[in-house]
Amino acid sequence: MVDTVEQILAGVSTATLTTILLKKGLRNVWIRGAMPLRDGQPRLVGRAFTLRFVPAREDLATPESWASPKSTRAAIEDMPAGCIAVADAMGVTDAGIFGDILCGRMKYRGVTALITDGVMRDLAGVIDTKLPVWCAGVAASPSVAGLTFVNWQEPIGCGGVAVFPDDMIVVDADGAVVIPKALVDEVVKLAPEQERFEAWVVEEVRKGAALPGLYPPNAETKARYEASKKG
Repeated sequence: MVDTVEQILAGVSTATLTTILLKKGLRNVWIRGAMPLRDGQPRLVGRAFTLRFVPAREDLATPESWASPKSTRAAIEDMPAGCIAVADAMGVTDAGIFGDILCGRMKYRGVTALITDGVMRDLAGVIDTKLPVWCAGVAASPSVAGLTFVNWQEPIGCGGVAVFPDDMIVVDADGAVVIPKALVDEVVKLAPEQERFEAWVVEEVRKGAALPGLYPPNAETKARYEASKKG
């Protein structure tokens, strides 16, 4: 059985992916501020479902807005199972964009994870939902104290990175990396070999190998690596 794109990428670290994308000319793919909310969250992979906040405006950022057709509640009901929700909170850290109720609904709908450059609220409750979250911290205040939700499934800037709907997101202990949709197939072809090579280099370092000529590899190192794959 052939592994799916998601299964292949689940075996590749975000560090390796940033190296591959750098070689493709993409330097800005790591979402700043989005770190694991709790220790032990697994590496996860999914297509981006984007949400966008703008600065709070008093006539729009109200508790009543939560019942609007253009609300975070409505956006969650549009999220397909398996997606990774990516929320552009403009790096605001004094207003929590989601709490336990919304995260609980996302978990129930099969959302894989939530990524944001903003912060969460109801920390204990959010953790209890078991929804994996990568964010910039925690705040007690609700979203409308600092943000206005405006739309979903449109291009956003999250943590200084452009994210489009259906880009591929990979998250692990080092944070979240965005793979542009058009490059996913190419990255999937390159990633497993890059991961294998770097694992081999780590073993060589443990054996005492010097770094010059090893990483990056010279011709001799490349030959030794190829020979190692043949057993």
